[in-house]
Amino acid sequence: MAVTSTGVRMTRMELLMLKRRKALADRGRELLEEKLDALIMEFFEFIREIEALRSQVQKTLGEAYSIFTDAQVVIGTRKLRQVALTSTYDRFDIEAKTRNVMGIAIPVFQLTETTSVKPIQRYSTVDTSAKLDEAVLKIGEVLRTVIVLAETEAAVRRLAEVITFTKRRVNCLKYVFIPKIDSAIRFIEMHLAEREREDFFRLKRIKAKLERGEKRLNLSTR
Repeated sequence: MAVTSTGVRMTRMELLMLKRRKALADRGRELLEEKLDALIMEFFEFIREIEALRSQVQKTLGEAYSIFTDAQVVIGTRKLRQVALTSTYDRFDIEAKTRNVMGIAIPVFQLTETTSVKPIQRYSTVDTSAKLDEAVLKIGEVLRTVIVLAETEAAVRRLAEVITFTKRRVNCLKYVFIPKIDSAIRFIEMHLAEREREDFFRLKRIKAKLERGEKRLNLSTR
């Protein structure tokens, strides 16, 4: 039985096995390409969300800074600094979870209040301004948006990793594994076809010899 240097046997059984393997590889490539297309669509959807969230953060931060400036004019820089130094900032807690997107674990950040005390109750409102209360609430709004932005950016990074890995697998199947199988199939088919031709000519020679022998036998019996 003929065997190539790569260990491929020149048999019909090997040919059938390689054809089944190629069909399986083609199907796997198609499924991976479909998955890759869906991942890319999901990736760009998250990218659009990031752009919108960043715009929202910048807009809300601008509003908060403007309100803080108004509060500074009303109560003064010294009082604003005093309020900032005496207030506590541990009222938020972030819990990290995951959610499944197309079989991929995407991080989810959940912002929760660690206390029921409202932010404007953490400092005296007697000698401050309503502008300061408004600014503090606005900063809380910014923080919540930043958490969503961080979650979306983490999802984009995770999807980018999976897209890169999936694309490598597709390229490996498309440009390395499947062409190698195709080459082995063609080589075996050529070998089998050549062997069939040799067998055909060998049979013809045997038949011709038998016919010549039969003619001599007939002549000798006359």
